[in-house]
Amino acid sequence: MSDPVSPQPDSYPVTERNRVRREHERGSYAHADVHAILDATPVCHVGYVIDGAPYVTPTLHWRVGNRVYWHGSAASRFLRAAEGTRVCLTCTLMDGYVMARSAFHHSVNYRSAMVFGTARRLEGGDEITTALRDMVEDLFPGRWDTLRPMTAQELKATAVLWMDIEEASAKTRSGPPGDTAEAEVPVWAGVLPMRTVLDAPQGAPELPPGIELPPGLAALVASGGLR
Repeated sequence: MSDPVSPQPDSYPVTERNRVRREHERGSYAHADVHAILDATPVCHVGYVIDGAPYVTPTLHWRVGNRVYWHGSAASRFLRAAEGTRVCLTCTLMDGYVMARSAFHHSVNYRSAMVFGTARRLEGGDEITTALRDMVEDLFPGRWDTLRPMTAQELKATAVLWMDIEEASAKTRSGPPGDTAEAEVPVWAGVLPMRTVLDAPQGAPELPPGIELPPGLAALVASGGLR
């Protein structure tokens, strides 16, 4: 493996592991670009190799500085086996279908990030509580303090893993189809935009009368987006 390219102060090092090879002009190693995609994506996929076999699990994630966290059941064999191992965490946002004049040029507009590091596990109820608070407040600002405290049993049943980002890259595509040379072909071409939105809230069946949707959640729904 060749030595990594020396990074800029605001970028991750370019290595054989994270180097964008195909359509390299769409790639970025800038902290700001990688972090923006991680922060905008609610769900990630974490890849592990356990006993020589590959596994990829979807989970919620959140970022604090250069550190990414994810959580799951303390009984999960994936999380137990992942501690101390190299992992790859990826996330993708799809922004639209790109419709071209030929099947070959059809594509998608997207934003994706791939980050690498060594998985570590939080130990102790205080550390886990702080991390879970960060997750809830990241998604729903102001909500944590309105909830009942977590019980000791709930904390015991929850595992939180984290990794410092050692290597990372972002890759994006945007814009219309790249077949302008075939503009005379009588087929509709363009982009079908796509976005993730929050729909109308649905209260729990047993919700007592008089409990309204909190202003913070109402504002989040009204904005139409997750972030």
